[in-house]
Amino acid sequence: MDFLQKINWSPLWISLKTGVTATVIAFFLGIFCARKVMKLKPSQRGILDGILTMPLVLPPTVAGFILLMIFSLKRPFGSFLLENFDIKIVQTWKGCVIAAAVIAFPLMYRNARAAFEQVDINLIFAGQTLGMSDRAIFWKVVIPAAGPGIASGTVLSFARAIGEYGATSMLAGNILGKTRTVSVAIAAETAAGNYDMAAFWAVVILVISFFIVAFINIVTGRGMKMGRWL
Repeated sequence: MDFLQKINWSPLWISLKTGVTATVIAFFLGIFCARKVMKLKPSQRGILDGILTMPLVLPPTVAGFILLMIFSLKRPFGSFLLENFDIKIVQTWKGCVIAAAVIAFPLMYRNARAAFEQVDINLIFAGQTLGMSDRAIFWKVVIPAAGPGIASGTVLSFARAIGEYGATSMLAGNILGKTRTVSVAIAAETAAGNYDMAAFWAVVILVISFFIVAFINIVTGRGMKMGRWL
């Protein structure tokens, strides 16, 4: 009980708040990009797909360094945001969100694109036959048909966002009550020799991760019926 009373719960709330916000951004941006990429020629698609997937294969610290170079107040864009819009990204919660969204985006984009590619083309032809516009077909036919894949991408993006460390620590830093997420807290407590506290936050992440994986299994459970039959 004494141990629990000593816990500052702000890293958990910051992680959850960051995860939700970053996932919303990744969700809409991922679906938008997946739709646009699907319409490109194969050569153009390959180049843009590689660019959009880069945060997935780059070390998070590299992505964080690039973001830091973009939003640093010593750089043109960072100083422009501060001087003209009073927006500061480095060492702020906004930095947590941007870092998490950038790292989580490829998971949403790749899952959305894979889901779109598996939609039965006959459903689209049927919508066109009924006189539906391309936008109506996309939102009323394609999105529902690709629902399980999009749902999996959303949940995976959330899991990646709340567990992000490298890019977040580079861009947002480690400010207790402001930018310290659970992952950053684990590293900070371990470095300080507070292994009990680090273990506690590690257990919190494990529990959250378990429920995320269980939710993914429930969402994609429909696709397992054929596997059981075979």
